[in-house]
Parts: sequence; structure tokens; C-alpha cells
Amino acid sequence: MTTILVTGGTGTLGRPVVERLRADGHEVRVLSRHTPPHAVDLRAGGPALDAAVAGVDTVVHCASSPRGGDEEAAGHLIAAARKAGVGHLVYISIVGVDRVPFGYYRSKLAVEKLIEESGLGWTVLRATQFHDLLVTLFGVLAKPPVVLLPAGVRDQPVEAAEVAERLAGLAVGAPAGRVADMGGPEVRSFESLARAYLKATGRRRPVLNVPLPGRAYRGFRGGGHLTPGNAVGKRTFEEHLAERFGGGREA
Repeated sequence: MTTILVTGGTGTLGRPVVERLRADGHEVRVLSRHTPPHAVDLRAGGPALDAAVAGVDTVVHCASSPRGGDEEAAGHLIAAARKAGVGHLVYISIVGVDRVPFGYYRSKLAVEKLIEESGLGWTVLRATQFHDLLVTLFGVLAKPPVVLLPAGVRDQPVEAAEVAERLAGLAVGAPAGRVADMGGPEVRSFESLARAYLKATGRRRPVLNVPLPGRAYRGFRGGGHLTPGNAVGKRTFEEHLAERFGGGREA
């Protein structure tokens, strides 16, 4: 069995990755900013990061923040992995990072390039947005009396646990470079997803689709973040909502 470090190992994706790898008998180290014994801020790096990576065969890099710092964090992680002789670095990215000119996507694409040029064995998996993210987003959008949505946008949400299982499988294999994208089972209009959320949480709100300015919006509206040819996810958004809310309760 291998020793595997999972960055962001307490997060939405990292936690099920850790659980899957441990269930398969691997020794797993969890790295996050606030969880000992490997409480490390990747943006700072330093001796604590070196200690966390020492003796590790594979790193699964799930830590990420839309607030910035991903490139700096990846640089520190790559340097520590090189020093420790890590054989395989696995990274989770997002479908469309090279097609939609959105700030967070640009950062994820930059991290991909750092990993590709790192000199390490590497694997990159791009996935569509998680069900959890849509639930969080719709929770915010449903607070006002009217739910305002970006007009003409579709999405292809996927279950985080399914992506975690794919990542865990990649982590115990040989470096594979850029692998096939992973998308959810359905490409849906944003409005249909929002209405499913409102129904599941017992909220009654009118929904209004609003055109937005900007190149990023045009990229999303054009479907740059979708991968209909890789709709390999199984769990639908409604199934996720049913498990999470039980149906009809105010969130």
C-alpha cells in the first residue's frame, strides 16, 4: 500500500477522497490549514509542509480557494514534492478552465500548467461543478423575494463523492497526464436546477432570468464549462437534494 497526502483533506471533495483511500488500505495524511498533525497553509509553505510531504508516494491536490492564492500554494507544494521525491501528483481541476475567461478558472488553468511543467509524474482530472456548490449558490440567490438567474446558462452538476472515487482510483495508478473530463449525468438549464432546489427546500419564489455583461458570462452561456460527451456521473441533482433536504423543508 502507498502513502498518500491529500491537500484540502477535510473539504467537500478531499474528505471522501481520504475515506475511499483509507477504505482501500492506504496510509493517508490529511493536510488542511486547521487540522493537526499536518495543519499547513500552502500559501506560506515552509518546514511544516516539507514534513507533511516527506516519505509520501503520491499527493492528491484538492485544496483550492476562489479568493486567490492557488498558484502560490501550488508552487510551494510542487517544490516540497520535488524535495521529497514524490512520484505522482494528482490535481482536480474544472471543466472549461481553458474556455471560459473567469478569474478563478484562469487560476486553475495556471496551476495545471505549473504541474505539467513540474518535472513530477502528474495526473489532472477536470470535473464539472459539484451539486454542493449549486445548493450553496441557490441558497444565497433565494434569500431575496425574487430569484435572479443568469439568462441562458446551463450546468452539468456532478456528485462530489463520485469525483472522489475517480480521484482515488487515479491516485493509486501510474501518472496519466490529462485524463478524460468527468461530468454529471444531465446538462440542465440553470432555471430548472434552481426550481428543483426551491421545491426541495419548500421555498416559493418567482424566478427571473437576467442577461449579464462580460466575456465570462458569454463563456458560460456558450457552454464552455460543460462536457456532454463525458456525462459519466450517476446521481442527479434531484437525488442529491432528496438526500440532503428530505423534501419540502425550508433550508
